[in-house]
Amino acid sequence: MTITRIETGPRMSEAIIHGDTVYLAGQVGEGDSVIAQTRSTLAEIERLLGLAGSSKAHILRATIWLADMADFADMNAVWDAWIADVPAPTRATGEAKLATPDYKVEIIITAARA
Repeated sequence: MTITRIETGPRMSEAIIHGDTVYLAGQVGEGDSVIAQTRSTLAEIERLLGLAGSSKAHILRATIWLADMADFADMNAVWDAWIADVPAPTRATGEAKLATPDYKVEIIITAARA
C-alpha cells in the first residue's frame, strides 16, 4: 500500500495518506487567545484535509490538547460552531504542556479520504 506525504520537512510531514486514511500532524494556530488559535488551527486542518482529498465531514478522530483546561469552554464554542454542519467525530481533550508557552491549543486529526 502506498504512503503519500504532504508538506514534508526535515522533522515531520504535515499530513500522511495511507490507503483511505489521512493522518495530520498536531496543528497549532496563531493569535493571543484560545479562540483565535482554535479558529486558525481549524482553518489549517481544513486546508490540509483538502490537500489530502478529505474534509471535516470525514474526520474520524480528533485529539485536542489545551495548555490550560480553563480554556475548555472557549475552545468548545469554536469547535462546536465548526462542526455544526457535519457529523461529529470521536474526540478526546486533555491538558498538556505544549511546545511553546505561546501555544494554547493543539489539534491532531485522523480522517477518511472523501
